[in-house]
Amino acid sequence: MSRETDEVREAIAGELRLMDPDVRTSRSRARKLLDPDFVEVGASGRRWTYEDMLAALPEMDGAAEDGPRFEPSDMTGVLLAPGLVHLTYETVIGGSRARRSSLWRRRSESATWQMYYHQATPIPPEAA
Repeated sequence: MSRETDEVREAIAGELRLMDPDVRTSRSRARKLLDPDFVEVGASGRRWTYEDMLAALPEMDGAAEDGPRFEPSDMTGVLLAPGLVHLTYETVIGGSRARRSSLWRRRSESATWQMYYHQATPIPPEAA
């Protein structure tokens, strides 16, 4: 397996962990996966910072153990530069679809991959 494949695979694993209710409801687990410089432009258009996201994540979609879960599909990634991976995919949750894009970075060989940027764009029903 090539180094590029390993890096993309690690970023995908992190992305999937962030969809897990156990991670979404645990500030300490989510903190390990979000870069301190994290920013998100959500499907609503709202801009989220690291602290905003850590505070809100336990109440967001996909956090309830008995609630709707994210269903990701077509997740692909590319290594943009050493320590920087771009992921794209689609999700469905509670009947709502979105196209998603994330940047994951690792600051050193010993550090874990963390989400640096995320954007979600709603997919209108007629575009599905």
